[in-house]
Amino acid sequence: MKSRAIPPYDSVTVRTVVKVLVPFIQVFGLYVVFHGATSPGGGFQGGAILAASLILTRLTAGPRVSVGYLPGLSALRLGACGVLIYAGVGYLPLLWGAPFLDYGAVPLPVPEGHAAEVRALGIEAVEVGVAVAVCCVMLSIFDDLAPARRPVRSAKAEGT
Repeated sequence: MKSRAIPPYDSVTVRTVVKVLVPFIQVFGLYVVFHGATSPGGGFQGGAILAASLILTRLTAGPRVSVGYLPGLSALRLGACGVLIYAGVGYLPLLWGAPFLDYGAVPLPVPEGHAAEVRALGIEAVEVGVAVAVCCVMLSIFDDLAPARRPVRSAKAEGT
């Protein structure tokens, strides 16, 4: 049987509500990412929220409209960039003999006594890398699975 993409949702009300809610969901996802170091949340949770907002758009607007926001292959490449951000921030301290992810050891030109800002910058970079990776990988998994959906057949229709 031929695979079909998910069609756009028929309800104007649902599409309008999604268009209004998605920006708020994305702002909340960014809030969770950037406050993950000091409050509950972080890169994984924020990335999942951001991916959910994009998946919601894909479900309601249809593939032609929603894939324009972040195409599948671009999402996968961006997800790989998120992993590289995380790994780069993690491996950078190794150049100065510090342990993995000890970003306070990186000699940045900051005034004396501001090592906490360097650590905070490192934490935020790790959170952003994780969020980008999680969001884009979840989106690419959805894109890979969604077009392959087949109509559900009942047991009676198959003659069993």
